[in-house]
Amino acid sequence: MNGSAIVWLGAVFLIGPTSAQAAPGTNDQPVSQTPAIRRVQVEEFAKLSEDKQNILLDVRTIKEFNAGHIPGATNLDVNLPDFDQKLSALDKNKLYLVHCAAGVRSARACERMSRLGFRHLIDLAPGFKGWEKAGKKIEK
Repeated sequence: MNGSAIVWLGAVFLIGPTSAQAAPGTNDQPVSQTPAIRRVQVEEFAKLSEDKQNILLDVRTIKEFNAGHIPGATNLDVNLPDFDQKLSALDKNKLYLVHCAAGVRSARACERMSRLGFRHLIDLAPGFKGWEKAGKKIEK
């Protein structure tokens, strides 16, 4: 019965080993080992980016990144052949704020990160273009 649970009157009794762990910053909210990917709009992404513990990950090309990026972002091009290898050096328990130009590559990057065991992924749905359109700060 690995990872199973019996629910009785609202209480949960675990039988055998389980893969649930507490979410970062909490002691009582179990989180499945299955990574969570959440797509958000610009305002929520901007608010989450204010927390310096969260990691901004720009998965566009270096040329796109150098032309302008969200302040504090780190560039890691999802199309490079060593993308997965570079991900292996990152802490899988951190919260990653992932974006590209319009949301397609970041969705693909989040899926790959999820398969590699990253548990907390926030994808900027409208991408960097949406960030710019909203008048948010960029740096070069």
